Amino acid sequence: MTIMFGGFGGIGNPPRLIDFILETGVKDLILIGNDTGFPEIGIGRLITNRRAKKIIVSHIGSNPNAGYLMNSHELEVEFSPQGTLVERMRAGGMGLGGILTDIGIDEQIVNNGKQTVVLDGKTFLVEPALTADVSIVFAEKTDPFGNLVFNKSARNTNPLAAMAGNITIAESVRIVPLGDLHPEEIITPGAFVDYIVESKGVNWKWVWE
Repeated sequence: MTIMFGGFGGIGNPPRLIDFILETGVKDLILIGNDTGFPEIGIGRLITNRRAKKIIVSHIGSNPNAGYLMNSHELEVEFSPQGTLVERMRAGGMGLGGILTDIGIDEQIVNNGKQTVVLDGKTFLVEPALTADVSIVFAEKTDPFGNLVFNKSARNTNPLAAMAGNITIAESVRIVPLGDLHPEEIITPGAFVDYIVESKGVNWKWVWE
């Protein structure tokens, strides 16, 4: 199974859903998201517990366990520049086949099998769109229709992940009655959300200690 997750360095990862994934014992996952968090924080817990066989991320530097597993060939890592990664996620959510970019277009990458196209005399890499069987995201407020409001920078890649999952599960700190959310504060419409889970909460201060 492929799981796409929102979050940046653990902030915006859905803690209760990650707990549930660990409890199920599921493994050999393909994980897609910005990074691998920290060893015992956020999505990094799945890496530490060897639940993933492949990850598609922009970096792993904050989680030494990911580096160890990569170097021991226990974990396949596909790196994608951060801007390219989020555009691939956005493309998946929009139903596009991929994006064109000149980021990373050098002889080594092209010779490794990356497809290229020429447009108006300029050569671009073709980066395929990213989608997932399941997307897990973390919101601050949700109504029963699944409309999502995020908490400041904890928003990060969550709206993109929500759009790109065949099934999207939103963990929310608060589930509020219909009509409590002002239309202007809704970032992700409920049309992208299939299931809602009430969060047990997360201590952001603890995350950064």
